[in-house]
Amino acid sequence: MGPLSGVRIVELAGIGPAPMCAMLLADMGADVVRVDRTDPLDLGIGIDPKKDLLNRSRPSIAVNLKTPQGVETVLRLIDRADGVIEGFRPGVMERLGLGPQVCHMRNSNLVFGRMTGWGQYGPLAIAAGHDINYISIIGALHAMGPKDEPPIPPLSLAGDYGGGALYLAMGMLAGIIEARTSGQGQVIDCSMAEGAASLMTMFYGLKDMGLWSDTRGVNTIDGGSHYYNVYETSDKKYVTVGSGEARFYQLLLEKTGLAALSDLPGQMDRAQWPAMKQRMTKIFASKTRDEWCALMEGSDVCFAPVLNFDESIAHPHNAARGTFVTVDGVPQPAPAPRFERTKSEISKPPSVPGEDTDKTLAAWGFTPGEIAALHHAGAVKQNKRS
Repeated sequence: MGPLSGVRIVELAGIGPAPMCAMLLADMGADVVRVDRTDPLDLGIGIDPKKDLLNRSRPSIAVNLKTPQGVETVLRLIDRADGVIEGFRPGVMERLGLGPQVCHMRNSNLVFGRMTGWGQYGPLAIAAGHDINYISIIGALHAMGPKDEPPIPPLSLAGDYGGGALYLAMGMLAGIIEARTSGQGQVIDCSMAEGAASLMTMFYGLKDMGLWSDTRGVNTIDGGSHYYNVYETSDKKYVTVGSGEARFYQLLLEKTGLAALSDLPGQMDRAQWPAMKQRMTKIFASKTRDEWCALMEGSDVCFAPVLNFDESIAHPHNAARGTFVTVDGVPQPAPAPRFERTKSEISKPPSVPGEDTDKTLAAWGFTPGEIAALHHAGAVKQNKRS
């Protein structure tokens, strides 16, 4: 039983950061029920719901929210829940009859988590967007990429998942703890743009101190320095070094053979960084990735090989810690973080939308007669796992 055992969450199905937030809570033991549509959206990109890993660890029920019985079904679930997670544009839940005001009239302790890109209000609030847009408006994307080249999108990690899923998960937990003290729930307005801005806090501080340049690719940890960078090896693979501290940098010089030279500039001589990067590039190109691993991995150089997905799963450190697990034949990251006593776990593989409708409604207090009536009204649907 995970640390959130006993916490109940209703998730209105969406894509991206809201499902990841629900996955994190479910992996930690929360009883999360995912409310899918009876006519699932066809995203047109070949998604196999049985391998849509963000939907793991929780059941799926299919509810027709265009029927009053379907809306009432969700409200009955919310009556018994500690929290709700939804990722619609502002106003959608209200139009469905599931807005915070309605829900709080029925369950005053409810924590109502709202995930959007831009937030619940503001000039952009109702505009469509994606991760790349959210991290653009708060300065993050501008800072990522080589000098004199376009910025490089960092997958969806900075906006959707870092700024969105993780911040809403933190907010839900804080809200539930506070509600258990005060007896009052509240709305959490989680904006992916604002979460990403929060992740940039250190860099805004460094810029104001004059220690960070608005020109990307010239700073200490954005690829500008020679001691914190990615280098190609002789077999066309890559390694990383992050030898920022003086003692780690000295070890890097020793293991690359540069320590024996008498003409080395100081580590923080920025004018010499390009020349030192050229030296490092030539040195790392002289050996294979495996040869550099044998020389540096596990040392205080702050070194690691750049691995693809399959290599990451097989890496000895990841294997020793069980960083990746295989569930229902699908390799995937294990739950994180780790708890000493109340261990997190992947309780089930992703469900097909509506696969768990009947048994989940029963577990949340619906009688067999009520479930049958909902099917008769077209308010819910039970699907089979093909």
